[in-house]
Amino acid sequence: MIFEQISSGGDRNYGYLVGCTETKEAAVIDPSPDPANCYNRSRELGLTVKYIINTHTHYDHTGGNSFFQSKGAKLVTHQKDPIGDMLVKEDDTLEVGKLNLSFIHTPGHTQESMCVLVKNTVSGLTMNLVTGDTLFVGKVGGTYTRKDAESEFDSLKKLMDLDPKTNVWPGHNYGTNPTSTIGNELETNPFIQRLNSFDDFTWLKENWAQYKKENGIS
Repeated sequence: MIFEQISSGGDRNYGYLVGCTETKEAAVIDPSPDPANCYNRSRELGLTVKYIINTHTHYDHTGGNSFFQSKGAKLVTHQKDPIGDMLVKEDDTLEVGKLNLSFIHTPGHTQESMCVLVKNTVSGLTMNLVTGDTLFVGKVGGTYTRKDAESEFDSLKKLMDLDPKTNVWPGHNYGTNPTSTIGNELETNPFIQRLNSFDDFTWLKENWAQYKKENGIS
């Protein structure tokens, strides 16, 4: 299996390239706003990009869709974002060569937000979770209303039920590291540590600037 995190311009955006080493079929996840980096890397590896997957609709994650669609790739989106060539929902799977990608609906940052779980059964059941703007390293995605925050609160609790060894791959390089694990987020992410209380969770969202200053977080 090929799984690579690729800098994609914008506001420290990450795109992801997932490929099957046997069939040379691949998918790109959120390759925008600069899709060329993902495309050039796919060419270097001899991969054919069959699918573009968007974790949500914001332009910095969708702006490169047309680039890959012009080269024959199909767009995969959550069914709440019906612009895709293929619409998926919770627990649906997508075959990319001999790889299986599954989808977890994680509304909050947007109502169509989803995470993509990529399992490598060849090398010890390694699991890679592409979290878009739902979960960052040490942080979480922004929300605009209390209802959105409630949705995000529930979505994050769902993600924290995954195997602690699951690798976390965010949509932006906003944290202290480019990647993490579910276990590490449970231990160190101040938002995740407040998932027992919605009031505590929303307090931190409302006072994040103050909290960062008091705790020396950039």
